[in-house]
Amino acid sequence: MNLCLGPPRTPTPGQLALAEQCRDPARPRPEPVVLTIAAERYLSPERFALERARLFGRMPLCLGPSAMLPEPGTAMTHDGFGRPLLLTRGRDGALGIFVNACRHRGTRLLSAESPERAPRIVCPYHAWAYGLNGCLLAVPRAETFPGLDRSALGLVPVPFVEAGGLIWVAPDAAADFSVVAGPLAADFDALGLGEMHLYARRTHEVGANWKLIMDAFLESYHVQRLHAGSIARFFEDGITAGDLVGPHARSAVVRLGGLEGVDLQDWAALRRVVTYAYSLMPATVLVASPDYVNLMTIMPQAPDRTLVEDFMLIPAPPKTPEEEAHWSKSWALLDGQVFGTEDFGAAAAGQKGLASGAVPELLLGSLEGGIARFHATLDALMAD
Repeated sequence: MNLCLGPPRTPTPGQLALAEQCRDPARPRPEPVVLTIAAERYLSPERFALERARLFGRMPLCLGPSAMLPEPGTAMTHDGFGRPLLLTRGRDGALGIFVNACRHRGTRLLSAESPERAPRIVCPYHAWAYGLNGCLLAVPRAETFPGLDRSALGLVPVPFVEAGGLIWVAPDAAADFSVVAGPLAADFDALGLGEMHLYARRTHEVGANWKLIMDAFLESYHVQRLHAGSIARFFEDGITAGDLVGPHARSAVVRLGGLEGVDLQDWAALRRVVTYAYSLMPATVLVASPDYVNLMTIMPQAPDRTLVEDFMLIPAPPKTPEEEAHWSKSWALLDGQVFGTEDFGAAAAGQKGLASGAVPELLLGSLEGGIARFHATLDALMAD
C-alpha cells in the first residue's frame, strides 16, 4: 500500500551515517569473538533491586507516545513503573504529569488506563477538585479548614519532558533530559512521530527478566531463525549497522533488496529499505518500519516478570476499509506474532532455561555484540 508519511522530511546525520555504513562494501565486520554474560544477571533478586533503584529510580523513563493522550481536556493514569502517575492534557494542549494522590488524604484520584474527558479532577473520597494544571480549585466545606492555603496544595508535579513525539518522566528531579529532548528527539521528529496516530496498544505480561526482552532487539542474528515464518523474508541476513546516542542504542537493518541504487537523501525511499530500531535506556524499544512505528515500553515487575506495552503508530487514522484492513494485518503480524508470540515467547523460554541452573552463562557471537554493549552500559550507569 502506498501511504503518505506526512510532510517531506530528511534523515538526521546519524540516521544517514548508519545507512551509508550498511551500503559500504568495505565497512568493518564484527570481530569474530565469543563473549559471555552471567546468567545471574537475569535471576538475582539483589541485582533486580539495584536496577530498580539505580536505573528506574534515576533515569528518564518513557511512558509512551504523545499520541496516547492527544486530545485537550483529557486525563489518564500510568502505574507501570510502580509510582501512581496522573497525566493531563490541558485545554491549551499542554501536558501535565502529577502524582495520582489527593493532597487531602492521599486518595487515588483517577483510575483510567486510557484517556477520559476530564474538565477537572475530582477526588472520589471528599470531592476536592483540581484543574488539569494541577491547581486545587475547590474544597467542600472549606470553612472546616481554617487558614487553608489552596495555592500551596496543588497536585505534586513529576518532572517530565515531551519531545520527539514521546513522553518521558523522571523519578528523580536531577535526571538529565538533554539527550532524549535533543539528538534523540531530532531522530524521532525525522520519523514524524509527533504527528502520527495511535492505531492500537496492548499490554503483554511476559514471564521473563526485562533484560531478556531488551536483548532480543539488540541483535539481528535471530531474525532469519526465530522469525522464519513471519518477517524473515523481508530482511537481508546480518546487514546492519549501529551506534550510540548518549547511552541509547540506534541501529539500521537492511530490508530485502538492499541499498543498491537507493538515493539515501530520499527519506521516503530510504525508509522503504531500512528499518531503524532504537533501544532506549533503560527499557524502551522503538522500531520504525517503512509505514508505521512500534513503541514498546518495558516495565519490570519482578526478576522474572515484566509488563510490555506495545503501541502501534500510523501516519493517519484509517479512512477506508482497505486502509483498516492493511493496518489490522500489520498489527496482527507484529504485536500478535512477531513480538507477542516469537520475541516475548523466546524471552520466557530463556528465563525458564536460565532458572534451571544448567546454563551458568550466555554465549554471544559476532552478530550479538549489541547485547554485550547494552550490559556494559547498564553497569556504567549503575555505577554512577
